[in-house]
Amino acid sequence: MKNFDINEDPHRRYNPLINEWVLVSPHRSKRPWQGQNETVTSDSLPEYDPTCYLCPGNVRANGEVNPAYENSFVFENDFAALKQEEIAFEENKNETFFKAQPERGISRVVCFSPKHNLTLPEMAVVAIEDIIHTWQKEYTDLGKIDYINHVQIFENKGSVMGCSNPHPHGQIWAQSSLPTEVEKTQNNLKAYFDKHGSTLLQDYLQEELKLNERIVIENDHFVALVPFWAIWPYETMIISKRHFGKITDFTETEKTAFATILKQLTTKYDNLFETSFPYSSGIHQSPTDGESHPEWQFHMHFYPPLLRSATVKKFMVGYEMLGESQRDITPEKSAEVLKNLSELHYKHSL
Repeated sequence: MKNFDINEDPHRRYNPLINEWVLVSPHRSKRPWQGQNETVTSDSLPEYDPTCYLCPGNVRANGEVNPAYENSFVFENDFAALKQEEIAFEENKNETFFKAQPERGISRVVCFSPKHNLTLPEMAVVAIEDIIHTWQKEYTDLGKIDYINHVQIFENKGSVMGCSNPHPHGQIWAQSSLPTEVEKTQNNLKAYFDKHGSTLLQDYLQEELKLNERIVIENDHFVALVPFWAIWPYETMIISKRHFGKITDFTETEKTAFATILKQLTTKYDNLFETSFPYSSGIHQSPTDGESHPEWQFHMHFYPPLLRSATVKKFMVGYEMLGESQRDITPEKSAEVLKNLSELHYKHSL
C-alpha cells in the first residue's frame, strides 16, 4: 500500500473556523485547460471618468452629487441590500418549512480614493491608513446603533467578482443578525476559547509561524498566510499577532503595519499574472452586540478566483455545490508562489 503524500495524493483538510472540510486534489493541477477564458479588464483607466457615479463631483444614480472629496468618501448605498426601517413581525414558532423574518440594517459604500484608476496596491501606505481610519469610524458609528449586531467590511474587486464599477471602493453592511458565515465562525471560536482559554487563531498562527510553510508576508504586528484549509487557489488571510478582536483596537503603529501588509499583499496579487487582480476580501472581527468577545482575533480574508492566468479562473460548480469545496494547487505551493513575488508593483518595475 502506498504511503500518503500530502503534496501529491487527494485528501481532505479541516477548517476549524467554520467546521467544514475541503477536498484537495494536487494531481489535477497538471490537467490541460480548454474551458472558459475571462476577458482581462484594461488597466488603462483615466484618473477621472465623467461617466463614473463614484468619482468626485459626479451625479449618482439617485440624483445626488458627490462632493469634491480628496481622500476616502462614504455614502449610503443607493441600491442598499438592507433597509433601516423597523418592521413589525410576529414569529410563528410552529413553522417548520417556511421560516422567514425581517432583517434590518444599513448598507454603505466606501470610495478609497478620488482617483478612478488607483487601487490599493498602487496607493501610498498613508492613503491606505486613511481608509483604515474610515473603516474604524464606520465600525464604531454603526456598532453604536442599538439594533446593529454585526458590521461587515468588504471589497469586491474586478468585474469577474461582480463589481459593477471599476472605481476603487468597498462596502459596509451592518445588520441586526450575525450572517451565516460569521455565526459559524463565532460558534467555533467560542467553543475553542471556552475549552483552551486562548483564541483559535492565536494558537493556529503560532503553529504556522513554526512550520513556515504557508507564510507569505510577516511584519512585527501581522502575518499574511495561505490557510492550511484554503479553498480558492491563491486565498490568503491576514491575522494580527497581538490578541485583539476589532479594528478599533489598533495602535497607531499597528495601523501603519496593517496598511503596509495590505499594500504588499495586493501588490503580490497584481504581480502574479501582471493584471489588476480580482478578489473578494473582508474583515472578520467582534460582533457589535455589546457583549465581551475575548474569543475573537482580528483577521481579514482574501478570496481571489484566478487559477492559472489572468484569464482562467476557478469555478465553484458541480461537486463544490453538491458535495464540498475542492482545490487543485496545494496551499503550500500557492504560498510559495506568492511569497517569492516582488513587492514592487509590475507597472513600476524596470
